[in-house]
Amino acid sequence: MRRKDARPSPVFDRPLRPPRRVLVGLASLATAIVLVRAGLLERVVGSIVDWAVVNIITLILAFSALMSVLVWFLRESGHSLALKRAVGWGLLAAVGLALAALRIERVSGDLVPEFRLRWSLSPDRTLPAGTTAENAALQPPESWTATAADFPRFLGPAGSAGIDGPQLDPDWEARPPKQLWRLPIGAGWGGFAVCGDHAVTLEQRGDSEVLSCRSVKTGEMEWTVAVPGRHETVLGGVGPRSTPTIDGGIVYATGATGWLLAVDGGSGKVLWKKDVLHDAGIDVAGHQAAVTWGRSGSPLVTESLVIVPAGGPARAGTGMASLLGYAKDGGSQPLTCGSEQISYVSPQMTRFAGRDVLITVNESAVVAYDPGDGREVWRFDWPGHSNSDASCSQPHVIGDRRIFISKGYGVGAAVFEMKEREGDESEPVFRTVWQQPSLLKTKFTNVTISDGHAYGLSDGILECVSLADGKRRWKGGRYGQGQVLRVGGLLLVQAESGEVVLVNCSPERHVVRGRLQAIDGQTWNNPCLSGNRLLVRNGEEAACYELPLAAAAAAVADGRGAR
Repeated sequence: MRRKDARPSPVFDRPLRPPRRVLVGLASLATAIVLVRAGLLERVVGSIVDWAVVNIITLILAFSALMSVLVWFLRESGHSLALKRAVGWGLLAAVGLALAALRIERVSGDLVPEFRLRWSLSPDRTLPAGTTAENAALQPPESWTATAADFPRFLGPAGSAGIDGPQLDPDWEARPPKQLWRLPIGAGWGGFAVCGDHAVTLEQRGDSEVLSCRSVKTGEMEWTVAVPGRHETVLGGVGPRSTPTIDGGIVYATGATGWLLAVDGGSGKVLWKKDVLHDAGIDVAGHQAAVTWGRSGSPLVTESLVIVPAGGPARAGTGMASLLGYAKDGGSQPLTCGSEQISYVSPQMTRFAGRDVLITVNESAVVAYDPGDGREVWRFDWPGHSNSDASCSQPHVIGDRRIFISKGYGVGAAVFEMKEREGDESEPVFRTVWQQPSLLKTKFTNVTISDGHAYGLSDGILECVSLADGKRRWKGGRYGQGQVLRVGGLLLVQAESGEVVLVNCSPERHVVRGRLQAIDGQTWNNPCLSGNRLLVRNGEEAACYELPLAAAAAAVADGRGAR
């Protein structure tokens, strides 16, 4: 039987400080945050826990800690009712004000948001719009004569994120890179392609995707071509994703919204334009949901064709294609390959197992097609979904019958080898030489290969892995979700922060040779090196630097020695 005087304690008898159970809970949550950020969860759960997942878990744990204190304060503490109301309504007002005043402009590769005031314009909307497809050149460009130093396509002349020259001087402290120009640019995640002294790239300027051409020497605009359309998502950002391809003085470019252009580099005149989504019979709304982050494949140009990813889903009554090949004169569409959804990888032509094949990474498989008739030659599974755990990294042929491939989202890196099926040489199969989910987790980036080793950013950390056995040789430096370009025996690492770092391309150890804060802001774009001129860009600015050459340094040293 309850006593008459057993009443709840008055407010002023309640504690003003959190009780032990609340403090223990806070200590537990703080410990969990420390352990998660120290990498313990990855050891328990596996490599699916990348830095994006770590940041999400950290946010959840921190929010839980805040809510536990807030609930105790409002419901159980002995503080005055007026103070509780002031704190409660103050927090609600602060959240409401933040929601009303701020928007997420973009998120980093590790899902860290960047906020802007809602009424402020995105940087690309403050730039002049490009001219229409019927434009004339802004100023007559110089001759579009190809040179040995050209960087004419995505990931360089061979599409491998590696070039053998020039020989750079690694002593950037004694001979730092020289800035030639640094200018605002429209949004987008593609890189530059260079022919002679002309650099082309894709930008988002307001409600148009713009193919622009600049002078490498000065950064001045030579011509632009604008196509109406805008791709924008919170997680993926704004603008085109692909890099133009230059062939025979013609610039081929494809936008995030599905168009394909061929433009004369010398005049900026549009030679022809295609609507890939229409030609492939793609349902536009369904495609935007299925290929969420925007069409990213750069055009592959062969002797007679311009090949681009197609995808789906198909409109009613039509079939789906993985690749489309257009005649270089724009007059026909002679090649169709596959019937699967696309990823964010660019098609590439290579020689494999004694024959020329057209290789691409579809949504959930690596597939080779016959470049003559589009027939499938071989395939192997490579898991992924183009609206979540997408494939973004190019495959690399190593040797005659092996392929290296990598990605993030807990899949990692692998080497596959083709074997002929016993009794049926026409149906090859692939065996896994090795696969390591914890190695080369290349979420948005690509590896470069040199002397039997792969170098790449594994969840933001530079890593060297032996291709023969899948063993890590070293791992070092946190560069974020950036990009890597091999130049001879050196690596140019484009960090997500905009910094460019020069690192030895050697399996011995991670050695930094030089650093340059080339541009500022989130940078997912690939760097471009033409001769010793380095072009870098992100979604807000672009710059060109003249890198010091080893030959020049040697000449200076010889001159000093002769005195």
